[in-house]
Amino acid sequence: MPSRALQNLPILMADKTDVVTFVLIARLPAEGVEDFRAYEDAVLPLLSEFNGCLERRLRNADGTVEVHIVSFASDADFQNYRNDPRRMAQASLLEKTSAKLELLPMANVS
Repeated sequence: MPSRALQNLPILMADKTDVVTFVLIARLPAEGVEDFRAYEDAVLPLLSEFNGCLERRLRNADGTVEVHIVSFASDADFQNYRNDPRRMAQASLLEKTSAKLELLPMANVS
């Protein structure tokens, strides 16, 4: 669940035209679920440092499919998050999960 500070971020970002939004779909083997959650625990708290907001986080009953809707104030903020050394240091943990990830750029339609 996003923190209260993160919950307010979409309101602050709503006035900006360069907001970028992504949907991440993660498909995991059952044996990768625990490591994936550990990876998320390490990297999701970094979002706010890069003007990012986890808007929604959905998971199926057995944890093998997870969907995130994430927004950043700009593409530069997103790139800075992706290149952050603390996030990159967790890459081996993500790789260990054998997750199949799909990252989709999205746009508001209303």
